Amino acid sequence: MKAPRRISRQTLAARQVIEETMRRLPANLREAAQPCAIELCEMATSDEDDLDEELLGLFEGCSRLDGEPLTPDDLPRIRLFVDNLWDFAEEDMAIFREEVKTTLLHELGHYLGLDEDQVEDLGLA
Repeated sequence: MKAPRRISRQTLAARQVIEETMRRLPANLREAAQPCAIELCEMATSDEDDLDEELLGLFEGCSRLDGEPLTPDDLPRIRLFVDNLWDFAEEDMAIFREEVKTTLLHELGHYLGLDEDQVEDLGLA
């Protein structure tokens, strides 16, 4: 039997930031975000060759503007790449936590239907 994988302190910190950030959203945005799954993963273990290996986060699936998902691949989700966020923060936990929040809000903006320019206008680029 495989030993359970130990959860890194970065993953634990990222989970805490996600919970805090979602809790602090205005009620209407928090409710709108409910259908969008948020996943923490590591780029180093990804087998997807088409992703930028320095990517911090990624929104996939249907945005709220697209309507209801038709297939499982269309289900909305945000992936945050913990290892890349940690590297980007140069292993500084305060910077890491802030970047997790910024990246989450950036990708959440895409889920809500904002394009890159609109997300940038909100200071989330």
